[in-house]
Parts: sequence; C-alpha cells; structure tokens
Amino acid sequence: MLRTVNRYSNQLALDSEFYELLVSSHARFVREPLADFGSGPHWLYEVAPFAVVAHNAEPDPRFVYANVTAQRVFGYSREELIALPSRLSAKIENREERRCLLDAVSRNGSYVGYHGSRVKKSGDVSSMEDGVIWQLIDEHGYCYGQAAMFSKWTNVHRSITPSRQPAT
Repeated sequence: MLRTVNRYSNQLALDSEFYELLVSSHARFVREPLADFGSGPHWLYEVAPFAVVAHNAEPDPRFVYANVTAQRVFGYSREELIALPSRLSAKIENREERRCLLDAVSRNGSYVGYHGSRVKKSGDVSSMEDGVIWQLIDEHGYCYGQAAMFSKWTNVHRSITPSRQPAT
C-alpha cells in the first residue's frame, strides 16, 4: 500500500492512492479542498497552477513528490527533486527556523499563510507566499510525512550557497 512511499517515490506522480492521501489530508487539516472534485492525480501533477511538494517521514526527510509547477519553480527534474533531502531546499541559515515550523505542523496538523525563501537548483533564492503545509496522515492515523502547497513565488537574488551543499 502507501507504506511503500519511501521506496517507490518515482512512481507517485500519477498514483491515485497518493493523490487521495494528499487531498484528503489537506481537506482534514486545512478544511479546504486542494483540488476540485474529480480533478485527479493527472491534473494535480501536470496542470495545477500552484506548486505541491511532499516529503516522507524519515528522520532526514527527502522529497517524494513534486508536481510539474514545483519542478519548474525549483529548477529540478522530478528525478532530481525526489532524491533531494527537503532540508536542502532552505538556505543553511534558515534551516533551524524551517525545522521549528515543520515541528509545529507535526503538532498542529497544518500551517496556513506560510511565506519564506527557498533555494533553487541554480542557487537562486525564491520567495514563497500563500503557502500551506500539512501532515500526510491516512484514515488509520499512519503518518507518511508532510506536504506543502504555494501559489506565489518570485525570484529574490542569487544565493551564495548552492542548494545541494550539505549542511555544516
């Protein structure tokens, strides 16, 4: 079932069970639909005008899902992005703040109104706005990780630290 998220993340792009986890968890914790009724995994992955990413529940989580909009925003291919530890999407000096935010999401189920900066593959920094972060928890209470959606982003400046550089 979905417990294979960690091993088969390259197959989640159009997976209907993973799509259901994304949208049902979003509806439960955010109390709003992520997608219109009947939209389906193809729409969310290939057509949605907003970015959606998800990371797994490992101690150092890595991305397991990134829709086409998120791939464009971050400048990575799907294969590159889903192999990336999600902490590397934040500048080194912002990683503790990011960790505290994700811990709060773990406790509260979601965070609405996120804004912050994220590092792209090129090293550019983008400002993210209108973001939502939520827990990915199925109907049995099993946690698969967390997801984020953001609908606005702008390039801010060139980062000195490349996004793939490990934390020090």
